[in-house]
Amino acid sequence: MSVGVPRRDRNASHLRVFVPRTSELLAGKHIFLQNSRLFHNFGEQPIRRPNKAPPVASKDGPRINDDIRNAQIQLIDQAGDNKGTVETVAAIRMAQEAGMDLVEISPNVSPPVCKIMDYGKYKYSAQKKAAEARKRQKIVEIKEIKLRPMIDDHDYDVKMRAMQRFFEEGDKVKITLRYRGREMAHQEIGTKLLDKIKTDVAELAKVEQDARFEGRQVVMVLAPR
Repeated sequence: MSVGVPRRDRNASHLRVFVPRTSELLAGKHIFLQNSRLFHNFGEQPIRRPNKAPPVASKDGPRINDDIRNAQIQLIDQAGDNKGTVETVAAIRMAQEAGMDLVEISPNVSPPVCKIMDYGKYKYSAQKKAAEARKRQKIVEIKEIKLRPMIDDHDYDVKMRAMQRFFEEGDKVKITLRYRGREMAHQEIGTKLLDKIKTDVAELAKVEQDARFEGRQVVMVLAPR
């Protein structure tokens, strides 16, 4: 009679077989992960998310040619004649045949108004006009003339000649009349002086800000006519 293996012993033998196999699987998985890391570190670079494209910079000036996205436009040809509503593709072809450009001149109407012209010459002419306008532009300055109520005739004439020069150059003049000590008790002298100045420069200037007190001084601003 053969002696059988107890159930506990058989279960124990299965456990002994199962445990080593599980350990081998875990070890293999660990080696696979290490190899994957080495591949990413020394092989191809991992895929990265692409950066967002920068916004398209808006163009200065009107839209021309293919930048005009409307299907139809109101066309003015190179001679200035109104051709009515035209397909944009046909208008661009007409401009190309004339060796010119299709330029949008009134974008806020429907359909937009476009004209056939030489855009290069148009842009150069516009830049030239803007440069000439900047040269003619005069920055108005405010020149200050300081006076005393008891100013003598010679000093007054010097101040008046200076004011006349300022007005001829297109500048404004700020007149500051300052009182000292007991002069505050005789403000009528300063008032007469300011009235005299208004009369003497009446042909060259006008009062922009009438005389007013600021502490112990009176301020008046004159502007060229």
